[in-house]
This record gives sequence, C-alpha cells and structure tokens, in this order.
Amino acid sequence: MTASWSDAIEEYCRALRGVGRRPQTIVLYRHYLRHAAALLGGSPWDITTRRLEAMLGEVPGGASARKSARTAIAGFYRWAHRTDRVSVDPALGLPTVRVPRGRPRPTPEGIVAAALERADARERLMVELGALAGLRAGEISRVHRDDYDGDMLLVHGKGGHERLVPIVDGHLRDALLACDGWLFPNVQRGGHITPNHVSKLLSALLPAPWTAHTLRHRFGTVAYAATRDLLAVSKLLGHASTETTLIYVQMPDDHLRNAVAAAATIGAVGPVRRVA
Repeated sequence: MTASWSDAIEEYCRALRGVGRRPQTIVLYRHYLRHAAALLGGSPWDITTRRLEAMLGEVPGGASARKSARTAIAGFYRWAHRTDRVSVDPALGLPTVRVPRGRPRPTPEGIVAAALERADARERLMVELGALAGLRAGEISRVHRDDYDGDMLLVHGKGGHERLVPIVDGHLRDALLACDGWLFPNVQRGGHITPNHVSKLLSALLPAPWTAHTLRHRFGTVAYAATRDLLAVSKLLGHASTETTLIYVQMPDDHLRNAVAAAATIGAVGPVRRVA
C-alpha cells in the first residue's frame, strides 16, 4: 500500500470518528480500504470507476465481502468528493453487489448443550446471550450492568439502534445482577472486549460450521416455534423488517405440514382424493 493511500485512509477514519461512527465500523472500513489500496496501488485520487469495478471482482470472501468492500469504497470517495480531494466520484457509478438470500442455520440443540458443558464461566455467558437472548457478537461484547434492570436488558445494536430483551434464564440473570460494569471487561486496555474476540471464542468453542451468529439463528428459530409471532421475534432480534427475520427463522416442520394439510382440504369435503 502506498503512502498516499495510507494517509488518505487514516484521514478518512479520523473524519468518521469526528461524526460519531462506531469504532467497530471504522475498523471494518479501514480493513476493506487497506485491501482495496493493496489491489489498486498508485494514488487514491487517480482511480477510475473501471479500476474500482475490476478491484471488487478480486475481493475474496464471496458476495457479502464484496458488498462490504463496495460500501467502504463508496463512503471513502463520497468523503473525498465532498472535501474536494477528487473532482469526480469514481465510486458513484459502481453497480450494486447482489448477495444471495441467506438460509436459516440454527445451531442444533445438542451442539448448544455440549458447548455449555465445555465452556468456562465467561464463554458460558456468551453462549447464553447468543442462544437464549439472540444477541450479536458485538452486542454481547457491550453488555453492561447499567443496561439491566433485573428484567429487561437494553441491547446496543447495529447503527446505534437499541432494543429491550427480557432475560428469563436464571444463570444469566444472576450474572448480570452480580457484575460491576462491563460483563466482559478488557482487563488490559480498559472498556469491554471486542466483538471479534467474542466471535473467536465462540468459534473455538463450537464445532464448525456453527458460530456466534448461528446461535442467534437458534434463538430466532426456537422463539418463533414457541410463539408463531414473527413480529415479536423480529423485534427481539433487532431487525427493521420481518423479511430479514425470515432468513434467521427455520420454520417448524409441523407449521409447514399443517399449511399443506389445510390446502389439501376443499370446503367440508375433506382431503382431495386422487381419482383412479
């Protein structure tokens, strides 16, 4: 990466901090911008749309990673154009990166139970917050005693959005009431541990392909199976739309079977019979 790219990225990150972007967001944007700089080379102020398109095609990690890289690049060049570093925004014409719709991947109950048995005290709380309360890794890392009133946990979600989640598990409730400050403090640097650290601990604890995020899928799936209330599950997961929640919730077999059985009945005649 050239010095001009390095300086520009750090200036942009300082600008993001100045407008209150979350540290995790800045870390992610810096990561993708550094990767783009390594692929593009030269000066960031001489890049064309054509070169950006070619660069996106070289980003490893699939469509989701390319979409994140596009978001970081687009934000960087909007800032550059707004501050007169470039006269034309080369990212303005970048096509949208389409990400295939995901499928529910709930961690199986036996895997969750085994993880709880193997976990140390800190890891157990992380598993419980993911599987029993539906928190993301970043939300788990930021749990604080001041956010728990003995019933509801105030969860600090993505984009500064907040939501309330009832805590009903006795072990988790006791741990929240007993902690002083951050539930997962960073003893070396102060504050709380990073979302990445939570993800790494849970990935090491859970067998592949299960992760912190599939614990969240488990919560959504089990909560929906118990209530059949997609809106309530969506609110608990912190989704802006129930469309997103459908990616997390694996429909119970009986739910699908009942739907087909209902469709197989015509009026009061009963199930449709095939004529020989």
